[in-house]
Amino acid sequence: MGDEKLSYKQIDRSKIYLVTGVAGFIGFFLSKKLLEHGCKVIGIDNMNDYYDVKLKHTRLDQLKLLEKFSFIKGDISEKALITKLFEEYKPNIVVNLAAQAGVRYSLENPEVYIQSNIIGFFNILEACRHNPVDHLLYASSSSVYGANKKVPFEETDFVDNPISLYAATKKSNELMAHTYSHLYKIPATGLRFFTVYGPMGRPDMAYFNFADKHFAGEAIRIFNNGNFEQDLYRDFTYIDDIVEVIMRILNNPPDDLVPQRVFNIGNNSPQKLMTFITTLEKALSKAVGREIIFEKLFEPLKDGDVPATYASTQKIQEAVGFQPSTSIEDGLQKFADWYVKSRKLV
Repeated sequence: MGDEKLSYKQIDRSKIYLVTGVAGFIGFFLSKKLLEHGCKVIGIDNMNDYYDVKLKHTRLDQLKLLEKFSFIKGDISEKALITKLFEEYKPNIVVNLAAQAGVRYSLENPEVYIQSNIIGFFNILEACRHNPVDHLLYASSSSVYGANKKVPFEETDFVDNPISLYAATKKSNELMAHTYSHLYKIPATGLRFFTVYGPMGRPDMAYFNFADKHFAGEAIRIFNNGNFEQDLYRDFTYIDDIVEVIMRILNNPPDDLVPQRVFNIGNNSPQKLMTFITTLEKALSKAVGREIIFEKLFEPLKDGDVPATYASTQKIQEAVGFQPSTSIEDGLQKFADWYVKSRKLV
């Protein structure tokens, strides 16, 4: 299938789009793009304080300036609320991005992962069952591949050995979606995101945290024990590429023969963590007009972390003609420029 046929520019403006986690990183940029294309977007978010709520409010305030946007403050784990939302707004396309994120945080606060990622997603599935939708898209994660050594990761790989509770909840989402699709004919697409980054991103992500640490006069912590021969690899994926591919998938649900499918959404170009850090230092240096070198502390790999992520993107390319186009240099420069401006560092 070619680009022209499946271009997101042919997005269906007659549909109603429900985006959960609308004040989150991906939720915000996706909703903004939909609204700019004249679509009606219903957004829900519980505005929790997992990271700085001010950033979530900043994103939300931008969406409220656009026409055809409605916001509900609430949690997808509240079944009565979700049931009422579906009955009132009757969404045609549902994009479930609401979830408790973070691998390390799941070691300290496991309950919130069950509440949001399992119970919350169950409520979304039940709502889609009783209020039929044209397409349900939901966020999975590259973490489902666990410590798989075969690279690049392909959607057909064995993913039954998660090494964090976060990964286990995302694998559970895929199984739940498969079951509901089979039983109730819900067209569903799971999106295995690979390390999404960019301006207005999540402060708990490494690149954002590194910038915060440096400008606070603190060392950054690198969890590879200083072993540069066996450095960590990550498939960093820029936010614009993420939104582009979701826009192409929205109105292209799976067919009746295979009502549930999963795609890797990655850059297909893994970078050494140390290369990523050097590139970030250069980007921040350019943004502030002086050389930036992080002070670095090397520590062992943490429980739940994986040594490498590397997405095969052949399946998504075949489905919607998509290939990521943002280099790590361009993506980090855009983040650095936004970061320096938003923090008023120059």
